[in-house]
Amino acid sequence: MKILSPMSGTVWKVLVEEGQQVAADEVLVILESMKMEIPVVAESAGTVMKIHVNEGDFLQENDPVADLEK
Repeated sequence: MKILSPMSGTVWKVLVEEGQQVAADEVLVILESMKMEIPVVAESAGTVMKIHVNEGDFLQENDPVADLEK
């Protein structure tokens, strides 16, 4: 399952690493946009297979953030 950026913004913090188990609704990445922090969450429980972003990257809406495997 691909986790996509909900909006344009800068990756402020990456909170998980590849291989990590995550719960549904767990925050994976925090974006910063217009001085607001926007959490990007796991839609379901699973394992983080790939992280596509680094802190400081600028993302457009719907850019890939991470891949999860159930």
